[in-house]
Amino acid sequence: MLCDVTALTEAPASAGVLWKLSEPGRQLDANVVHLPPGRRVDPHVEPDLDVLLLVVAGDGTVTGSGGEENLTTGGLLWLPRGSRRALVAGEQGLSYVTVHRRRPGMTIRSRAT
Repeated sequence: MLCDVTALTEAPASAGVLWKLSEPGRQLDANVVHLPPGRRVDPHVEPDLDVLLLVVAGDGTVTGSGGEENLTTGGLLWLPRGSRRALVAGEQGLSYVTVHRRRPGMTIRSRAT
């Protein structure tokens, strides 16, 4: 058991990440994110990773290349890499889980001579 998503989203403390997967050796990253009513994630493109987004509480909209789509609890989205997307929380706020392949850590390499 990693967390109780329902408990996290019943009375979120603030906007942003409420929980994140941090176990060592994992191949995935996952987050529980909360946006208060009217807050947004500005349009952006994720060039490298596909993302699954599961709405766990509240409502809102997602805007992508296919236009605007309503989000409600239980909605599961696939956001393919390279796609442009933006989120806006509705009157109830919006809480969601994202899951994607883990990004490799930053490494410092010596320059080849």
